[in-house]
Amino acid sequence: MKALPVEPSNVPVAIGSRIRAARQSQRLTIEQVADATGLTKGFLSRVERDLTSPSVASLVTLCQVLSVSIGDLFAAPETHLTRRDDGPRISLGGQGIVERLLTARSERRLQILQATIEPGGRGEAELYAVDCDVDVLHVVKGRIKLILTNDEYELEEGDTLSFPGREPHTWVNPTDEPVEVLWILVPAASR
Repeated sequence: MKALPVEPSNVPVAIGSRIRAARQSQRLTIEQVADATGLTKGFLSRVERDLTSPSVASLVTLCQVLSVSIGDLFAAPETHLTRRDDGPRISLGGQGIVERLLTARSERRLQILQATIEPGGRGEAELYAVDCDVDVLHVVKGRIKLILTNDEYELEEGDTLSFPGREPHTWVNPTDEPVEVLWILVPAASR
């Protein structure tokens, strides 16, 4: 099979912001990185602002000090876009509810579910728990009642409640209007 020729590009690759983010995530100053790499503060500042490109040797040293791989600096970020009402429908139980997954199915760090609950809609009759560390309920529109083992919360538009993900709970829309909520599960609930 014949390989497709790749034409070189003169478009500069912007890696400075990723280098800066790596430095800042480790709470290092430019001065500390300069001392560790032997590069000057001015040079590092220009690299972080994409005003100059480091040599391969300087880049290797910089990546070693910042504990990042060179490939990560050049890799396209993984992104996932879900347009309004395009998320796949899912069903985690309950009555009178339409649920859509807003995050990628492969996302494991967190999961966001959009739910529209019709008047009188409700969760399971028995309290249930979700396999995640943190469960967050945010009311986009309307009112909902969340029932935990020892507490009940009446939430209105704009309210957000966080609770342990494995805490038994259920919910009900006690109104005559539909409710729209977001459930955020951290990490994503195991299947």
